[in-house]
Amino acid sequence: MVKKTVVVSLLGTQLDSVGRGKKRWQRWRPNISLVSQDSLMIDELHLIYPDASWHLANNVAVDIETISAQTKVTLHCIDFADPWDFGEVYAKLYDFCSVLEFDIDRNDYLFHITTGTHVAQICCFLLTESHHFPGRLIQTSPDSSQEDKAKGRTQIIDLDLSKYDQLATRFDAEHEHGTDFLKGGIATRSAAFNTMIAQIEKVAIRSDAPILLTGPTGAGKSQLAGRIYQLKKKRAALTGELITVNCATLKGENAMAALFGHTKGAFTGAATARGGFLKAADNGLLFLDEVGELGLEEQAMLLRAIENKSFHPVGSDKEIQSNFQLIAGTNRDLKLAVNKGEFREDLLARINLWSYELPGLKDRKEDIEANIEFELQKFSQKHGNKIRFNKEARTAYLNFAYSANATWRGNFRDLGSSITRLCTLADSSRIALSDVHEETQRLSADWQPNTTKSVSLAVQLLSDETLASLDSFDRHQLEYVLSVCANQSSLASAGRALFDVSRTRKASHNDSSRLQKYLAKFGIRWEQVQRLAN
Repeated sequence: MVKKTVVVSLLGTQLDSVGRGKKRWQRWRPNISLVSQDSLMIDELHLIYPDASWHLANNVAVDIETISAQTKVTLHCIDFADPWDFGEVYAKLYDFCSVLEFDIDRNDYLFHITTGTHVAQICCFLLTESHHFPGRLIQTSPDSSQEDKAKGRTQIIDLDLSKYDQLATRFDAEHEHGTDFLKGGIATRSAAFNTMIAQIEKVAIRSDAPILLTGPTGAGKSQLAGRIYQLKKKRAALTGELITVNCATLKGENAMAALFGHTKGAFTGAATARGGFLKAADNGLLFLDEVGELGLEEQAMLLRAIENKSFHPVGSDKEIQSNFQLIAGTNRDLKLAVNKGEFREDLLARINLWSYELPGLKDRKEDIEANIEFELQKFSQKHGNKIRFNKEARTAYLNFAYSANATWRGNFRDLGSSITRLCTLADSSRIALSDVHEETQRLSADWQPNTTKSVSLAVQLLSDETLASLDSFDRHQLEYVLSVCANQSSLASAGRALFDVSRTRKASHNDSSRLQKYLAKFGIRWEQVQRLAN
């Protein structure tokens, strides 16, 4: 079955108007040119016109019938109070497309974008690109090379970008560049991590909703937040500044004032007014690191600011506007904090639309070598001195880095500090085997559990009767578990450290639950361990 060709066009109130005399046939007119093409038969033309141009629209319809009798012309009156008002023009053309009956099995559809204001042409493009108008674009233009000056020429524009290999390749390259940027140029090999970063790149460009970055201390949350900001800035997704706040440092009555600002004299010591971090992040990005450390009152204010982009500074009745995007970071289990009443459930729901857990270095061992190279290059660029391992030293360091003895408790911070020390102490720009031995001994000592503290914790947490009832094996095992807990910032990170091997054999990780159940056997709660350890 041969499909019919159906065109939607706007009347050109200037270009289509050349009078009623015979000379009009010698002048190029967009809608007349449209139906004059030998290679394009138009079966239906829907011509949109303003009420004031009814006579012109009717004259154009008559002329179309004269030269293309097979073309059925239907006139549609749409008035724009302001043809340069994007909102009004788009809304009315959208409504027009909504009521027009489309049959794509029987008809091919074209939107003629030569006529109308530039705003109208942009709206036609958007409606076609979004498939609200299920067709292609067509453009007419004069052609001085033809003998028949009135005929002109046409060009059909297909907006299905998937058909253009060159464009697709460019988009893929741009996406790959974005993910490389977010990874800091590090050639990471972890498939799970690379997949996560690829999605973050899409979210960073396409969304302004809050992003929640979780994971252990030193996993790179603040670095990733900074790169997300830089990527959005490069793509013109925001124009403001990056404001980074460590919520763990916001304590007491000053926390509210630091975040939301305050008026002069709002409290003792408020000698001058202050805008606050949220105001400073207007049209930019606000990174709240350790967001789980905020008090409940600050959390309530933050929730309102996220939803309404407005808040009240301390001591002020006047509402302040700030159009910021939020990235929140934490090494705490916020769901557990909600259960304990330490974090608002509604705030977690609001910032949890895009949530990503950054794994620790121990869970990304395939990326250790690439990160070593990154740290070497960073040191060389900063100090202007290229440092390298000799062969034996590199092998020894990698063997240690991959071993079970390397807990990488501080994750990438530990690795960065380690490479910095090695580069600083290297003679003749070469890291020697002796340098590696000294460094690995230092790291092992730093990661050694504090058994003295764990013994004292066991004594403090358990009664003398309970301690006396424990077998030597159970006593030593408990002491080790408590020592690990005392040196970890969250239940989840302690669980990962203790169940580092068995967790890899499970489809879903329940490290926190396993550790909670173990401690509960002795009547011990995580909060008690942390309170005594700190």
